[in-house]
Amino acid sequence: MDTTELFQKLLRFKSITPDDDGAFDFISEYLGDDWKTIYIDIEDTKNRFYYKEFSKESQEHLCFAGHIDVVPTGSGWSVDPFAADIIDGKIIARGTQDMKSGVAAFLYACKHAENFNGTLSILLTSDEEGEGTYGTIKVLEHLKSINFLPTSAIVAEPTCEEIFGDAIKVGRRGSINGYLEIQGKQGHAAYPEKSINPIELIAPILPQIAGVNLDNGDEYFAPSKLVLTDIRAGMQVTNVTPNNLNLMFNVRNSTKTTQKEIVEFIDQKFKGIPYSLRLTQGSYPFMTNKESKIVKDITVAIKMITSIKTKNSTAGGTSDARHFGAFGIDTVEFGVKNDSIHAIDEYIYIEDVLKLKEIFVYVIKMF
Repeated sequence: MDTTELFQKLLRFKSITPDDDGAFDFISEYLGDDWKTIYIDIEDTKNRFYYKEFSKESQEHLCFAGHIDVVPTGSGWSVDPFAADIIDGKIIARGTQDMKSGVAAFLYACKHAENFNGTLSILLTSDEEGEGTYGTIKVLEHLKSINFLPTSAIVAEPTCEEIFGDAIKVGRRGSINGYLEIQGKQGHAAYPEKSINPIELIAPILPQIAGVNLDNGDEYFAPSKLVLTDIRAGMQVTNVTPNNLNLMFNVRNSTKTTQKEIVEFIDQKFKGIPYSLRLTQGSYPFMTNKESKIVKDITVAIKMITSIKTKNSTAGGTSDARHFGAFGIDTVEFGVKNDSIHAIDEYIYIEDVLKLKEIFVYVIKMF
């Protein structure tokens, strides 16, 4: 089975989060008996950790990671989203970019690796597109408990922007959610002097917080921006001023801004106004040293296969790479273009998938 056939086979599994639709059984059979498997299934999430020890003398442990699940298809496709037919050199199907192209590329590269200075492994989950509560993080927790964490990882999420090979991700921003409530005093609109209108309290403050950069960013991270996402008050009537106002915001934070800085910023802007603030954090920012072996090796491999000098990026939302970063594992993300992820008629050119496979083969040989 060549890379293209493997890719098509994976695409034909209707593995909508968190159902693998039998994909893991196929992958286990594809890798064969040379690969050992750790099964970590929790509630409706399936996780598989495949590994092969090429050398017990070396401490090197390179892990390729990703997810087999995809988002729902939606309606309006020009083709069957799970047919995975090749038309004019490309495939239109759910999961082509995000991220069965990456999974196919590293499965093929790992299966056909003849030598490696240490251990090769593959971490796959069926729940990355959903909550991810019992996904990659649970596998890494288990690996830590048995002293088997990877030393380096490649998460094959789609990272390229304009052309294949133009970007890798060496880190990710965190995500902090804010829930702010301003307390007022409800009253009749005809007698505003008898009430405290929270809308009027916040009106002059909004320009000072909406879209404001909380830090200046750096070489790798964009500034941490406070983005307002929802404001609600009142009872949808014209003659009653509201008793309170609820505002929500999100900050995709760099390593320069934490919850502490956000609390201090809000307190400064709302001084003298009765308010309450609650913050939650779904992910934390991380950064892999650009001098690490994995960053250098994949940069060289991309140059050799595509003749492109790739750039280091931290743009975009969150991914499971954040979990590897939290365990101190040198982690880089690299995959195909991300211009149609989650979209109707998501697509990929077969040529890019084949190049991705060659890059992973080259990285394995460099270790």
